[in-house]
Amino acid sequence: MRSKPKPLLRDHSVVKSKPRKRRDPTQPQLPFDEMPDRIEPALALLKGTAPTGTDFLYELKFDGYRLAVHVEPKGVRILTRGGHDWTHRFPKIASAANDLGVGTAILDGEAVVLDEEGRPDFGALQRSLGGRGGERASSEAVFYAFDLLYFDGHLLTETELSVRRHLLADLVGEGSDGAIRFSEELGGSGTDLLNAACELGLEGIIAKDRDSKYRSGRGGDWLKIKCVQSESFVIVGYEKSPVARGGIGSLLLAARQGDGWVSVGSVGTGFKEKDAVELRATLDKLKVTKPVVSLKGKNLVFSAPTMIAEINFRGWTNDRSLRHASYKGLRERQDNADIYKIG
Repeated sequence: MRSKPKPLLRDHSVVKSKPRKRRDPTQPQLPFDEMPDRIEPALALLKGTAPTGTDFLYELKFDGYRLAVHVEPKGVRILTRGGHDWTHRFPKIASAANDLGVGTAILDGEAVVLDEEGRPDFGALQRSLGGRGGERASSEAVFYAFDLLYFDGHLLTETELSVRRHLLADLVGEGSDGAIRFSEELGGSGTDLLNAACELGLEGIIAKDRDSKYRSGRGGDWLKIKCVQSESFVIVGYEKSPVARGGIGSLLLAARQGDGWVSVGSVGTGFKEKDAVELRATLDKLKVTKPVVSLKGKNLVFSAPTMIAEINFRGWTNDRSLRHASYKGLRERQDNADIYKIG
């Protein structure tokens, strides 16, 4: 079966990792580290421009679901960014992890579904899982591994990223096109790579400090540079319209602020009539009389902050509303860790 093309890699070199020797079983055993039940993921900090110099390596920014694949003595577990067990949702990835031939490992990466041009398609990933609230197992998703946090009984979070990626490339195999693939390093300047990604309709690029240890949260060692900004917000209602598709003129959006919510404006483009009909039917079931954020206006219907939407936008206005927002799709309710936080 012919593998999918890699759009950004067509015109840019791939930096190959140097092969590393596998551990010699005749050598004395190093002390084993207890395998963590879960490691809070490292997150990339949003930047407007790519860094310069040789301290950073570059990868594609994938448009999918962040996952941690745990290869354990009793089997494989696949956890979402928020810690939910989704092993049953990605059986092909779980099977491929089981076939890696390692006793214990934790791989950090992203599950995506690729379009005909080899580009990650978030909507296609959602459909493969049965949509919001669906429990379908995806037979199309592939997992791009970009970090190795635990390997062969040893915790690697205090090890430099460059070393972790050498081990990961040796484990997964560079150039692999199965259900688990290695996220390859891209050669070239950050500016050129970003321009190429944007021209090809990709999300953007990720820059990572080669010498950094693995730090949970947004520490600044990982940077994301996007072609178009995209974040997750909760839908807190909609504006009724007698002429708009599905009766929805726009969706009302909110972000987290402390223990509560704050309005970030609305989105009225990006969804088709079928999407609008389904959104309205679900939001009407979640209807509340009092909005969870301060909103006033005619024809507004308020809902509980349950549904999570992925939104493309071009920036922020002075009053902290989204500028040129466009609806991209729904995220699973378990993905509440992805909801954008203000302050």
